[in-house]
Amino acid sequence: MAADKFEVVSCMRHCCQLLTSLPWTTESALLCLDHPCTMSMAAEVQLLISAAKDFLVNKYKDYNNLRKEVTNISLAGIKAILSSTDIHVECEDYLFLLLLNWARVRYPDLEERREILNSHLLPLLRFSHMTYKTLQEILACTANDIDHEQVTKCINGVLLCKAYPAHKPGALAACAPSCQQFAERDYKYRHLKVVAFDQPCPQVIAYMDLKHEECSQLFPSGKIFSHPFHVAGQGFILGARCCKADQGESYSFGLLLYIDLELKGSTCVTVDYEFAARTRPSRQFVSKLNGRHTFSDKFPVGSRYLFWVPWQTFMADDSIFIDGVLHLRVDLTVVEQTELQT
Repeated sequence: MAADKFEVVSCMRHCCQLLTSLPWTTESALLCLDHPCTMSMAAEVQLLISAAKDFLVNKYKDYNNLRKEVTNISLAGIKAILSSTDIHVECEDYLFLLLLNWARVRYPDLEERREILNSHLLPLLRFSHMTYKTLQEILACTANDIDHEQVTKCINGVLLCKAYPAHKPGALAACAPSCQQFAERDYKYRHLKVVAFDQPCPQVIAYMDLKHEECSQLFPSGKIFSHPFHVAGQGFILGARCCKADQGESYSFGLLLYIDLELKGSTCVTVDYEFAARTRPSRQFVSKLNGRHTFSDKFPVGSRYLFWVPWQTFMADDSIFIDGVLHLRVDLTVVEQTELQT
């Protein structure tokens, strides 16, 4: 900072090199990001700033760590962290609430807070990966610190792009320019692509894509759950997991379907289901499991051995992982709903 103040270029360069090689702390990283450099040394300074951002992103990529210390992080630090796709969080909704609360604590003045939120923070959110419930609450929100016109335009753009994905590279590409990326973060609960039908019977077709590295992280007892999807007034959750055989030391890939017990209540829900996966060489979905099941309790339906091969064989199978992605589909039809007999 002294070298910058007195414009000592050689010392400034040397300091940047030293700082980049030294162990970082949150305080030193924020100091680098918050210091307004007055000298024209873009290369050296940018290298230092990039190292500071990388440190903060790696330290706070777990949402729980970020939540505990967020009030001590400056605007520049928050922007660096929220620009990352590596944050491990249950869903994007949590980050929206975190930013809103952070701004209200750090910027008590309404006009300043409004400027910070709308110009710096909201564009960092992935509205396309928020839940329907939260998007609905944001649209209905009357808080003065949010630019409702800007947010409404952004959400409308996101919904248009979701409704007409084939047009996204063209006319709709600019429909949500302020909603930065459509890329997912490291969410605990996965969004599904869903197609729903009311007639001739309540039916929903849901698609889940899992990367090869995501599947590898499931071993030996990991799980990935989807956001709930709904049909005929009922909610369902898709869960992928690494399953251990009842006997022995072998593992396999399992796919299970759970019902939302709160929505189910005392109702017995009978469904026809089919689990399928894309496979080579046809790249078409091939049925792996189908049947009829009645949800009368908390237990799921599905298979702990969806592909009927050991875990190592499953992970090495290029006919299942197409271009490094496992494409799964569940086709669900609600056949009957009856009250449990007491």
